Amino acid sequence: MIGAAQLRCTTDVDENFANVELIAKDAKNKGVKLLCLPECFAFIGGDNVKVAESLETGSLIKKYKDLAKSLDIWLSLGGFPEISSVNPGKKIHNSHIIVDNTGQIKAVYRKIHLFFVDIPNTPKLDESEFCDGGKDIVVVDSPVGKLGLTTCYDLRFPEQYIALRKAGAEIFLAPSAFTLMTGKDHWEPLIRARAIENQCYVVAAAQWGVHNEKRTSYGRTCIVDPWGTLVACSSDKAPSLVLHEIDLDYLAKVRKNMPVWSHRKQECYRSVEYLSLIHI
Repeated sequence: MIGAAQLRCTTDVDENFANVELIAKDAKNKGVKLLCLPECFAFIGGDNVKVAESLETGSLIKKYKDLAKSLDIWLSLGGFPEISSVNPGKKIHNSHIIVDNTGQIKAVYRKIHLFFVDIPNTPKLDESEFCDGGKDIVVVDSPVGKLGLTTCYDLRFPEQYIALRKAGAEIFLAPSAFTLMTGKDHWEPLIRARAIENQCYVVAAAQWGVHNEKRTSYGRTCIVDPWGTLVACSSDKAPSLVLHEIDLDYLAKVRKNMPVWSHRKQECYRSVEYLSLIHI
């Protein structure tokens, strides 16, 4: 069983953790093996650099690792402010972290595609002002299947998902904090497209609601199966939890019945230089 949480986080890291703890306990009681948290699950709407931590020694990230261990549950920590290895003290990495049920970090994906939007009459958002992008794609084994790690804005770049599928991914995790303006038109079509193109599950935990006067998230946490069917979706509230039983036999059946992967004509496409791969 996989679970995806919908949250409405703020700059209050203690309140954010308390909400995660409650939803994680609920997920554990419902038989969830892997709980997916949205982007910015620990902090949103303030100075990310001031709260950034080392993943090895940070006190805030330790609370989440300890939570996974205490509940005997895997966590997908959808986007954590990690101290940048490129510009420490000046920028962060937006890091998607997989923690196992012993509290150990199994994988870290540093968001590659940094969000930028400048729509008239809405706040301009430029993630590169405070964030350094990563360069590696990540696939990691888990109790529910092989996870391909992505974050939010990555959904707009299908090449990354094709690379993850080629590396063996069965379930794409796409924790997000989509804006209200982009989410209402683009959120569900993007998630379903990535599932259909690659015949993979997509689990998209989302932020929802008003975080501050400048930022509101669209929400609609959902899970899509390899056929592109929306199999679970949240209501407009937070915190909330959606659940689905991952069926890898069904995934294999979809791929066998419509073997689109074997029909790809890579030699006919413009050459794509894929990013380096970390396969754990």
